Order: sequence, then C-alpha cells, then structure tokens
Amino acid sequence: MNKIPGIPSSEITPEPVYLNRRKFMVGIGAAAGGAALAACAAPAGPVPAVAPTSAPAASPAPSGTASPAPGASEGALPDAGAPPVAGAATDELGDPLTGYDATVSYNNFYEFGTDKSDPARNAKQFRTEPWTLEVGGLVARPKTYGVDELVRKFGSEERIYRMRCVEAWSKVIPWLGFELGKLLKEVEPTGAAKYVRMETLYDPMQMPGQRSRWYQWPYVEGLRIDEAMNPLTIFSVGLYGKELLPQSGAPLRLVVPWKYGFKSIKSIVKLELVEEQPTSLWMAAAPEEYGFYANVNPEVDHPRWSQGSERRIGESGRRETLMFNGYEEQVAGMYAGMDLSANY
Repeated sequence: MNKIPGIPSSEITPEPVYLNRRKFMVGIGAAAGGAALAACAAPAGPVPAVAPTSAPAASPAPSGTASPAPGASEGALPDAGAPPVAGAATDELGDPLTGYDATVSYNNFYEFGTDKSDPARNAKQFRTEPWTLEVGGLVARPKTYGVDELVRKFGSEERIYRMRCVEAWSKVIPWLGFELGKLLKEVEPTGAAKYVRMETLYDPMQMPGQRSRWYQWPYVEGLRIDEAMNPLTIFSVGLYGKELLPQSGAPLRLVVPWKYGFKSIKSIVKLELVEEQPTSLWMAAAPEEYGFYANVNPEVDHPRWSQGSERRIGESGRRETLMFNGYEEQVAGMYAGMDLSANY
C-alpha cells in the first residue's frame, strides 16, 4: 500500500484560532443547532443546455426521473456572507473561507427539498437528539455509538477543506470533526472488508423529500476502505466552530475533500464494512452520470457540462478546477494505474 502523506499543518487550525473563531461566531449570533448539512448532491431539475457560467447549473434530473415540483427553483447565488475570522481566513492555497451565512444557506440536501434554500427552511425542526451510529458488518468489534461518545473517544479538530460540487460550484469550509480512520481501527475490520457503506436516517415524517419516489431512499454512499482510512477523510460534527445546523447534515456527516460533494452523505445512522462495492443513491438514479469514485477530475466532464472550471461561492468569476480538488499529493497514490476517465 502506498504511504499516505500527512495532513499539511496549514489545513489544521491551531487551537487558539479555533477558539477565537468560536467566540467570533457566538458574538455575531450565529445559530447553533441540531442536525444536517447538505453536501453537494447531484443535480435534479431542468437540464442545462451548457455548463453554468455565472451561476451553478439548475439541477438537472437524472435520466428516467421526474422534474422538481412546480415553482421549485435554485435561487440566486448568495454573496460571501459573514466575514471569516482574521488569522484563519484562508485554506492552504490562500483561498478565503466561504462566509458562514453562505455556507449554511446554500445547500443540497434532497431529503428536505430540491431548491438550494429548502434545507434551511424545511429542516428547522429536525430532531438530532438522541442520535446513534450503528457500526457493523465485517468487523471484529461491532458497536453502536452516541455522537457525544464519538467526539469524546476520537477527539475533534478543525480542518479547512475545499468542497467541490458536481454542479460546478465550490466553497471553502472550516469543518470540525475527527478522522474516520480512527473509528474504523476501533471496530477492527476483517480481512474480507473492502468497502465502507454508509446510510442516512430514513424518516419521511421529518424529511419530506423522502416521500418522493424519484430516488431509492434512504441515501446510501460508500468508499473503498483505503479511501475511508485516508487521514483527510473525516466525520464532521460542526463547522465554523459551531455544531452542524440541520441543513448542514447534523449531527454527523462525511467529508471527503478530494471528491465531488455528492459523496458527502449527511445525518448518518449506519456504517457497515462490506466486501462488495456499495451502490449509492446517485449510482442507482443515474449510473451513466454518477460513478462510485466521484473523483474531482477536470479532464472528465459530466455528460452534460464541463468540469474544467467552477464558481466559488462569493466570487464573481470562474476558476480552474484542480485535479483531486487540489489534494493530489495526498491521494493520487491510491489510484495509481486506474483509468480515471472510466472510473469517474
């Protein structure tokens, strides 16, 4: 197995800066909350004729699915929102953090609606306590954890990561969480375990989007076990020094910074180690468009638009998309010898 490079120190926020950010967010009255951040899910809505230019693509519906309900729209791009904290204002490439307001108000979380503003509006009453994560499958030590127990056991640190959506928009977010690999080591995967399968809560009463028959609920995602063990991969419990809000995937979501955001499964209740490659929700909905790997590769276009550039939320122009979202040094070795144009 290739040696995985360590996390650049610039991506881990020093404790005094993290505490200052938390104080800052409390000072401006940022709401703390319950449950679920919407990672970038794949698009659903009118199909664009070309790739987006000044705004993200309106969500195109996967083949064989219906369009969003009448009146649903993606809405205008927000501005950068609240300014980031002085002293920790950029990622390791010097890109400024996306403002808190924009981070929590512009999301994909189809369990709460297809419009970017739906999650913040429809998930306000989402209950995240009590919450447990069931870990099992091909492991020697299966266990069910409470979220607080996970944080006590595995700690929590801030990681400033870029998030790239398959819709060609992106953000820079200061996440709070712990390495998924720490949890996997604790449960001791067996030699037969090759993949990690994760599942979102299924509760149509709380998550009205799950009443839709367009998709195979609950949301399922997966990683190869070496991807899950990579130190960049985290389970997040917060952002900007605050607990995750309902629209942000609370209380527990996956963050894999070198992949398209539809991999970032939210409100996770189940994790299994399995031998066969899992079929994710988007693979089932549109297998010709959304593959298992979801690696950010600017040379491989989505079938209906280019992935060569992206729109950073809060910026007016477009920027070049980086291979593996800029994390090539840390992750490229895992895909040595693979055809990344076929294994998208």
